[in-house]
Amino acid sequence: MLKRQLGKSGLEVSALGLGCMGISFAYGPALEKQAAIALIRDAFDKGVNFFDTAEAYGPFSNEALLGEALAPMRDQVVIATKFGFKHGLPAEGLDSRPETIRKVVEHSLQRLNTDRIELLYQHRVDPQVPVEDVAGTVKDLIEQGKVLHFGMSEAGVDAIRKAHAVQPVAALQSEYSLWWREPEQDILPALEALGIGFVPFSPLGKGFLTGAIDANTRFAEGDFRNVVPRFTEESRAANARLVDVLGDIAEAKGATRAQVALAWLLAQKPWIVPIPGTTKLHRLEENTAAASLSLSTSDLASIAIALEQIEIVGDRYPAHLQKNVNR
Repeated sequence: MLKRQLGKSGLEVSALGLGCMGISFAYGPALEKQAAIALIRDAFDKGVNFFDTAEAYGPFSNEALLGEALAPMRDQVVIATKFGFKHGLPAEGLDSRPETIRKVVEHSLQRLNTDRIELLYQHRVDPQVPVEDVAGTVKDLIEQGKVLHFGMSEAGVDAIRKAHAVQPVAALQSEYSLWWREPEQDILPALEALGIGFVPFSPLGKGFLTGAIDANTRFAEGDFRNVVPRFTEESRAANARLVDVLGDIAEAKGATRAQVALAWLLAQKPWIVPIPGTTKLHRLEENTAAASLSLSTSDLASIAIALEQIEIVGDRYPAHLQKNVNR
């Protein structure tokens, strides 16, 4: 798989990464351990060298799983993890105090069975802790060699600028896809000006853009899409037009909807690296193949015209999760 640079940081990663959250957390039952290890190693065999986790995924179990799965090829991969929630539990609120960051990093290093974290993200901006203090703490960890690069997640432009002035931000991770394009307004121009890479999570709209989800789909118990407004039966029915448009373009390209959605993201900027997640080997193969799908200027124009005529219905987070997105 081709490589991409995350902005001007010098951090080079595969054009597509693997978001590992869903393997352990949030989308119903966790994948059985050996099947999860096989999936992660298969991603590596397909050219993926960029793996995304967090202490909050599980919590904790996803980091340990990733550490075990990647041990044989540790020096050939880039691991990204995150701090920022009290006790690793989003439900308990935010905590980016310097002492917490240092403690979380020590525990993450142990779970990941490694001596360094290539990319350490602040999971969410903590309004109780100046972002300059957060960046300064990560800067100290970088000087100690425990962390190599600093990242932020779901941060706004002001917070990014303040942090970047203290410790260069290598990458911002936030939601971005054909059905969530908010970053185009302010975030992408700011990142380009500052030389910061962008790592879109949920690049397939939490599965909706694959076409496998319709108004009649029932999610497993524990799947957080059950409480997401954008996934109500009414919202799914209203948003089906976008899936139809993707299907038309995909058919013309001899590709799948997911591949077109990922290729569209890759075509936006050369410093964008999506991290689709999956628990299925056939979906992994489908997603990684998108890295070699090229969309023409005509394809991109067709998508743009179609998007102008489609209004996406439903909020992307329920209220109790939206409160953690402090921009």
